[in-house]
Amino acid sequence: MPPVFAASSPDTCPVHVIASDTFDSWLSGQPQRVQAWVSAQGFTGTCGQAVTVPGADGKVEMALAGFGSAAQRARRRFVLAEAAAKLPGGTYRIASGLPEEAAATETLGWLLTAYRFDRYKKSAAQTASLVAPEGLNAGAVESLAAAEFLTRDLINTPASDMGPQELQAAAEALAGEFGASCSVITGADLLDQNFPLIHTVGRASDRAPRLIDIGWGTSGPRLTLVGKGVCFDTGGLNLKPGSSMALMKKDMGGAANVLGLARMIMAAGLPLQLRVLIPAVENAVSGSAFRPGDVLMSRKGLTIENNNTDAEGRLVLADALALAAEDTPDLLISMATLTGAARVAVGPDLSPFYTGNDADAAALAASAARTADPVWRMPFHDPYEAMIEPGIADLDNAPSGGFAGSITAALFLRRFAGDTRYMHFDIYGWTPSAAPGQPKGGALQGARALFAALPDMLEL
Repeated sequence: MPPVFAASSPDTCPVHVIASDTFDSWLSGQPQRVQAWVSAQGFTGTCGQAVTVPGADGKVEMALAGFGSAAQRARRRFVLAEAAAKLPGGTYRIASGLPEEAAATETLGWLLTAYRFDRYKKSAAQTASLVAPEGLNAGAVESLAAAEFLTRDLINTPASDMGPQELQAAAEALAGEFGASCSVITGADLLDQNFPLIHTVGRASDRAPRLIDIGWGTSGPRLTLVGKGVCFDTGGLNLKPGSSMALMKKDMGGAANVLGLARMIMAAGLPLQLRVLIPAVENAVSGSAFRPGDVLMSRKGLTIENNNTDAEGRLVLADALALAAEDTPDLLISMATLTGAARVAVGPDLSPFYTGNDADAAALAASAARTADPVWRMPFHDPYEAMIEPGIADLDNAPSGGFAGSITAALFLRRFAGDTRYMHFDIYGWTPSAAPGQPKGGALQGARALFAALPDMLEL
């Protein structure tokens, strides 16, 4: 169920959010019994601490949540979520101590602690529910949390239940919820309508490849989102080792993230025209699989020497980007779990992005800081263009040498975006180790920062 704030009731427990540097002054103003209890529990306001305080009648009178120091908070994304996860089940309200400028992010983190992927194993864990603080745009925060839950669920679902057809169904359900259109081109029709790369990558699977196309909004700037929807990636004939294949259910993380972002946009009713394109395929192994060394034709007319069938994501994105560019949107954004090189460069938590527009990069960096959704700009380094130009075709999908793998992938994609104002995200889409508000598993990355930056980027 989408996460929502709780309704207040007589049993709602007040929570005092206490930073390390305000703890002594707060404690000195409390009755002696409270001072004694809090001191006995070892509570000092450190990040992540949580304690309930009984009243004279033995019932819980209040709860305390540590907000730590500025240095401690800098090392965490959702500070309050760490304390919220330690509180017993029940309903709580913020009584004091939460800075107004942090309220949206910290209450979002609290809502995210309720996430459970329980499709296959039900969870009986009780969570601490929160009443929305006064003055907070509760609906906006709930919408962000719902988008995160959607993305996490899509990525966490194993490929047996999240193939191209199921990803299509999820996109159609989202479109239906907000009155958007959704059309799909499937199987051999991809060839008839000039999407040869999407068909080539997906043709070895008995689950037909497809291109999903969502449209919403009738006025305002035109924004197109393209998400990599490789629902499982064996690597093709360049077969991955088992250790590298284990997490490949998440290779549709780009598609899941653009659907999450689309949900935010439509729920907020942003005054723009939105298009979402998802090439959905399974990169399988069979007699009809495409081969290393094949020269492939793209929708744009550029030929591609396929030097690694495990570099398939950029191929399916190429056709979708070419289609998007034909419509000349005001802004084109792609999101993909594209390269291991990006993980080596910035790790799993940061979302690396590419853009040639300095104003867009600045807007995104500022919104990322406000929304606790960290991003990092990477360069479209033009001198590396030569690395993606092989001898017998226009482009090489897997340059040899092993250098600048994320950059060369981004440069490859830029060829298909043409002159369109373009931004590309090479995300991980996965949280490898649980953190407050961020359980291990599928993750929304960069999308909240983008959503917050869109009004500046598109002058909404």
